[in-house]
Amino acid sequence: MRVISGFLKGRNIEGYDIVGTRPTMNRVKESVFGTIQNYIREGVVLDLFAGTGNLGIEAISNGASKCYFVDNSKEAIKCINNNINKMNIDDKCVVLNEDYINALNYFIKNNLKFDIIFVDPPYKYQIIENIIKLVSENKLLNSNGILVLEFEFDRIDNVYNLSIIKEKKYGKKSVIILKNVD
Repeated sequence: MRVISGFLKGRNIEGYDIVGTRPTMNRVKESVFGTIQNYIREGVVLDLFAGTGNLGIEAISNGASKCYFVDNSKEAIKCINNNINKMNIDDKCVVLNEDYINALNYFIKNNLKFDIIFVDPPYKYQIIENIIKLVSENKLLNSNGILVLEFEFDRIDNVYNLSIIKEKKYGKKSVIILKNVD
């Protein structure tokens, strides 16, 4: 697994073999970052269910000013910290060992908002629509902020006050990119 673009391009990201993680495939990552490129520069990013930190590190490599990495696995957190340290981007990163509900409540309580939120939970959870609702109702996205969702089994019936800017299937996997239109 490698960083595919930006100033860290070509650098290895460790952790593809962590139990319970499923790193985003390079072709999916290339497609997503091609779509959201104009939203990254100087943006504040949340990598929820971060796993290896793959998506957040890619965002920093492409100009994000800060990334919050959230995962509830101690092994994943150790891996994220190792990747961040190895790439010398500590000053742009905040790592939280929390489950997604506690993390989102922390951001809500502290009035933190994001330009990009990546959500790639374990597929068995089927929580995508709940996360869309939490993000939308609690205004966790800045104006024109982007919510990137990767899932397999979920069914999305409501995107609340967000609009769909891209929807694509990669085999069994779906990626939907939503935009805050406030």
